[in-house]
Amino acid sequence: MYNSNKLSEEVSVPERYRDPTDAYVVEETPTLEATVELEIQAKVDCNHPDVNPEAMTLEAEERMAARELEIGRTRERLDRGQESTREAECRTDVEAQAATLEGVWEPTPDPRERLSREELGKVNEKAAKIHSRIEHGSSRAAIARQLAERVADGGSVLSAVIAVSEAERDRPGTIVPIASLEDVQRREVCIQGRVKTLWEPAHPSIQQVGLIEDDSGTTKFTVWKRSNAKVVREGELVRMRNVAKNWYQGRVSVAVTGWSRLTFPERDRWWEQ
Repeated sequence: MYNSNKLSEEVSVPERYRDPTDAYVVEETPTLEATVELEIQAKVDCNHPDVNPEAMTLEAEERMAARELEIGRTRERLDRGQESTREAECRTDVEAQAATLEGVWEPTPDPRERLSREELGKVNEKAAKIHSRIEHGSSRAAIARQLAERVADGGSVLSAVIAVSEAERDRPGTIVPIASLEDVQRREVCIQGRVKTLWEPAHPSIQQVGLIEDDSGTTKFTVWKRSNAKVVREGELVRMRNVAKNWYQGRVSVAVTGWSRLTFPERDRWWEQ
């Protein structure tokens, strides 16, 4: 079949694209693209309340109004003067207050300076023993200062040692020897010892029950299921923090509750994972 719409081999080119030599000319029109900075600025300009205030939410309008108010209050001078003297007046007031406080506070003298050389030697020796016996207590220097203060006030070294030892033992967070649990005047205590024995719980709400001991003595411990505490094993060294003291048939024991925390100083890291 003959096709009357046969395309011509010559392409029609508008006159404005021809040059005097009748050669084809390509019109080069560069493509303009916005940079990242221009795009960001365009978004900021479009979203600015001055440009499009009707598109703002009520929360955005309130935030903008508060911002403008805060800017105005910041720029406003207290004395409303062109040349303010506020800074100079404030400096003068502070200097006057500082002058009135001179000599009011004086550092407390160290009570160890009032002791003789022999007394100071005994105090330092006893402080070292208390510090080594009570874990997670005050520093040795702090204990020595407490002892020196009591001795300097006229007390004997023995009475000072007893008083300071009891005070350090009753401090929250101090690991208490198991044999001293009965003397501690706190509802919750911290102990550390090795699990000696475990036996089957007598109640379904109890997770574990057994005996824990240290160098001073042995006591019973109970781990309640609701505490979500870690499982302990016989022979392990366990540190029990914030365990509750209980009494049964005249003997003291401890209970692991939801406020308690169990750590195992001898366990490796992979065991904790």
